[in-house]
Amino acid sequence: MKRRHLLAAVGAAATTVVGLSGCASQSIELYAQEKPVLDLQQYFNGTLDAYGVFTDRSGAVVKRFTVVMKCSWQGDDGVLDEDFVYSDGTLQKRIWRLKKLGQGRFSGRADDVVGEALGESRGNAFHWTYTLSLPVDGRVFEVQFDDWMYLMTDQVMLNKATMSKFGVRLGEVTLSFTKR
Repeated sequence: MKRRHLLAAVGAAATTVVGLSGCASQSIELYAQEKPVLDLQQYFNGTLDAYGVFTDRSGAVVKRFTVVMKCSWQGDDGVLDEDFVYSDGTLQKRIWRLKKLGQGRFSGRADDVVGEALGESRGNAFHWTYTLSLPVDGRVFEVQFDDWMYLMTDQVMLNKATMSKFGVRLGEVTLSFTKR
């Protein structure tokens, strides 16, 4: 219910933000010298556990979730098979199909991703953007994700993604990944 009101308010506010550009994002180049260096193919290989929250614009936790990821690569093609369990008992599956493009760049596709996700890695960081089809109360909304991942150790990565629609920030997803 809270999400429906939030998305309705965003729709109403859209007329006031048309013509305004989205928030500027930090540059991936800021992390080029950071260690440990993130090798996406190495980190997302094998089984990982993730723990996360979705917070609304005020910072209140709307949902908690866990994810088990089974990841594998064949050459430049990767599969991230994610099984989500949400705090309200709902389950979700997302299978990312990643492609290494070279020079730290990657693309990705999943059934609920509109078009293609594009990302880039430098130093300990990975940044990618994509549009996700998000079901809410029987309707589907297309929302944009500005997604940042930071390798902390060889086993732990932190992830913070900002979700927006029509340039208006809806909330954030925060995750901690742990390699088994």
